[in-house]
Amino acid sequence: MSLMVDIRKLSFINEMAKVGTNGVADNMSKLTGEDAKMEVTKTNFIDVEDLTAQLDDGKRVGVRVRLMEPPHGHILILFPEQSAKKITALMLNDMVDDMSSVSGEMARSAVEELGNMMASGFIDGWADVLGTTIDIATPQLVYAPAAEIVGRTASLGEEDLALFFDSSLNVPSYEIEAEIYAFPDLQEFVEMVNSIETSYA
Repeated sequence: MSLMVDIRKLSFINEMAKVGTNGVADNMSKLTGEDAKMEVTKTNFIDVEDLTAQLDDGKRVGVRVRLMEPPHGHILILFPEQSAKKITALMLNDMVDDMSSVSGEMARSAVEELGNMMASGFIDGWADVLGTTIDIATPQLVYAPAAEIVGRTASLGEEDLALFFDSSLNVPSYEIEAEIYAFPDLQEFVEMVNSIETSYA
């Protein structure tokens, strides 16, 4: 099986990225009551070793989601620690007056909940474009240096390439940085993309 994607479908992969991140933004808008926007500036297949070498040493917190149906693999939604603090404030704003009293467990729960929402929006967007459904396993909370999380997630599959979406999420009252990485089964992913009618690409 060739892992070559039909050249006419390359724009379709970018479209999948846009639809996925639009799903994220829609969920954020519902949560905040503000007009959230998420922009994909670049979509790249990148060698996992090259990717981990480029990442800084800063810790990330987020969720890892396993896809139970094609294209299988995992999706990572990661936040830098500063954004994780903003997420805690965003998610607990209506429940807690003094944010300094928030326990580590509550903070992790807030990040996990938002990460789940973002992952669901992203994966639902993919499923819509592919004309299918994609069930997911229970998301796992992750907290470690970015390269460690990415490397560990890549090792759960047998692929040495990842699909990286360079994107930015903006909610007017909260500027939250988020990174999205996809580690699909490449053979299944390419088969699904190539099976899409070119007229939809």
